[in-house]
Amino acid sequence: MADEQGSENRVSIGFDLGGTKMLAVVYDSEFRELGRKRRKTREKGSGRVSIERLVDTIHQALENAGRAVSDLDAVGAGVPGPVDMERGVILEAPNLGWQNLELRDALSEAFGCPVAVCNDVDAGVFGEYSRGAAQGCRCVLGVFPGTGVGGGCVYEGRIFRGSRTSCMEVGFLQMATEGPAAGLGPVGTLEALGSRLMIAGEAARAVCRGRAPALAKETGADLSRIRSGVLARSIAAGDAEIEKIVRRAARQIGRGIGSLVNVLAPDVVVIGGGLVEAMPELYLEETRIGAERNVLPSLKDLFEIRVAELGDYATAVGAAAWGRRCAEQADA
Repeated sequence: MADEQGSENRVSIGFDLGGTKMLAVVYDSEFRELGRKRRKTREKGSGRVSIERLVDTIHQALENAGRAVSDLDAVGAGVPGPVDMERGVILEAPNLGWQNLELRDALSEAFGCPVAVCNDVDAGVFGEYSRGAAQGCRCVLGVFPGTGVGGGCVYEGRIFRGSRTSCMEVGFLQMATEGPAAGLGPVGTLEALGSRLMIAGEAARAVCRGRAPALAKETGADLSRIRSGVLARSIAAGDAEIEKIVRRAARQIGRGIGSLVNVLAPDVVVIGGGLVEAMPELYLEETRIGAERNVLPSLKDLFEIRVAELGDYATAVGAAAWGRRCAEQADA
């Protein structure tokens, strides 16, 4: 870390590798954005993602910010899949073609500064805790319905994790002993009942039955085109059947939140992701109803559900904040 005299010129990098595009953002000591670089995660025609592409993306972000590698205090990376946070190893990320990848060591060697690696959803929740909807809270639970259902928890300023791997796989919380499965794991999971993929399947069936004319006009029954914004427009256009499907899924997310509140007793539950961003009022209403049905009466008034504030930048902000925190602890 830098001495106090030069600290105002020091920067940190938050890296988000959670989707089809990677994002590197340069932040100053007050977490003001100085520069960024967003690009496709994979090169055209490539399957596995290379470390060199990650390193090059960070270099481009620094160049856009007008900063040098020597200005770096820390790099924080939020990545998909389970992570050994102690060693900075990505245990498994099938979509990226990685297994037991020593990302921390690779980035530390490339940039000569402390590096912290965490799960991308954990980083997003830490972002909301550090700079977003849950600042100053003792315990924060994050639930993010999307293609699946991601989750994370920050407890007393630290990302909640196991000794050998990241955790909080809330999408696999079993809600029923019967019903659909979400590819992996048992039937009746929160992911199987409340994810966008489940909603899209139900919506496509509604189109085929002639019960969603607005959605039919925009996407037909093509699952790949039934995304969060499309669903919101369908509801706004009067597709009552689609609204029922989305509300039912959102209420299931709320029921899962209620069960998790019984275990963690968080001050705040942050909900986010594409579905929530597209329909924030609907999701707030339904998740609150669902949570009340499952939470213990003694905990009912001790938590609040809030919509995430940082949007697409939550993971980058959280990764940078976590990277800086880990670096400061290492210096202490």
